[in-house]
Amino acid sequence: MATGIEHTAHAVEAAAVMRLLPARPRLLALGEPTHGEDSLLDLRNDLFRQLVEQEGYGSIAVESDCMMGLVVDDYVTSGTGTLDEVMERGFSHGWGASAANRELVRWMRAYNDGRPASERLRFAGFDGPLEITGAASPRQALTALHGYLAAQVEADLLPCAAETLDRLLGADDRWTNPAAMMDPSRSVGQSAEAMRLRLLADDLVALLDAQMPHLSAASSRDDWHRARLYGRTATGLLRYHFWMADTSPGRMTRLTSLRGSMMAGNLLALAERGPALVHANNGHLQRAKSSMRMGDLPVEWWSAGAIASAHLGKGYAFLATALGTIRHQGVDTPPPDTVEGLLYALPEDRCVVDARRLATVLGDPRPAPRASPYFGYAPLDPAHLAAIDGIVFIKDIPQS
Repeated sequence: MATGIEHTAHAVEAAAVMRLLPARPRLLALGEPTHGEDSLLDLRNDLFRQLVEQEGYGSIAVESDCMMGLVVDDYVTSGTGTLDEVMERGFSHGWGASAANRELVRWMRAYNDGRPASERLRFAGFDGPLEITGAASPRQALTALHGYLAAQVEADLLPCAAETLDRLLGADDRWTNPAAMMDPSRSVGQSAEAMRLRLLADDLVALLDAQMPHLSAASSRDDWHRARLYGRTATGLLRYHFWMADTSPGRMTRLTSLRGSMMAGNLLALAERGPALVHANNGHLQRAKSSMRMGDLPVEWWSAGAIASAHLGKGYAFLATALGTIRHQGVDTPPPDTVEGLLYALPEDRCVVDARRLATVLGDPRPAPRASPYFGYAPLDPAHLAAIDGIVFIKDIPQS
């Protein structure tokens, strides 16, 4: 068996990745099984750099707030701001503190320097403005959408004035109350004001669509795409807040599904503009249904990757990262009868593996899933191998 697996492994290079795929996909997604390890992000940076330079990928999207990501995009495309400011203001989830993320942004800016606008590499966050403890106020997205439309269309076409939005939104801390994640009664998402805002946001997005011929001619294409992002984010946040106030048993499934849907909408919009590279947790990018436990409650949902794959077919490809050890988190040498253990026995420190060939070599029944002693690391599910285009395997993760 080991000999068969050996023949599926290749160096972690763009050319080896592309040989696994029938054609260059519109979205090429690289997952990671744990967050916060810069060695995983260093590998991402190296591979993405090759894919940009050799395969013509034009955007890089990461699992970070889509609205904050606009700050990074402005910097890498136009030099707006400083690198320090961008790392502080352009990433959610604390990702701006990562040395590897800083190096990615620095490289993207250097890559774009001197290039014509049409050839510049773009950056995007593709997560909603969501944290584990709650969701942002819809103010930024909603007022930006209204402002864009107010500058371009006749005033009597707008469903309301900016002052109406401001009054209905109220104080932002009403929306961001962290207690609302565990206590639906603390959410404002089903208040009369929030319900009115959902209708107004829907009308603003409808106006954006109806006026596309005029708007795409009267403003830049970039501004038009940003306005669409504002619309997706405003309606998505208002929908998310509505279901935060829900008390039914399906509440958490609904919320995780809505996050996946918001992520997918952002990815599909990127794919419309050209080939894009994507990086996030494996669970956000896999084709199989995602799952987790919230206390005693099992939660399942279709991830952004599963939705994007259903839309794009062969235009979507997914590489899952698997690893051997994270000793500083208590993850030691994998058992030899797991997928990770079989890959750990290979001589390479890192390699790209043809997941479908590996599934054939392993046959049925598949190895048992590896058990993780660390809650922040999700091992590869052997049942998913046939739905993965490739595995990037790293033997040992050093402490960052």
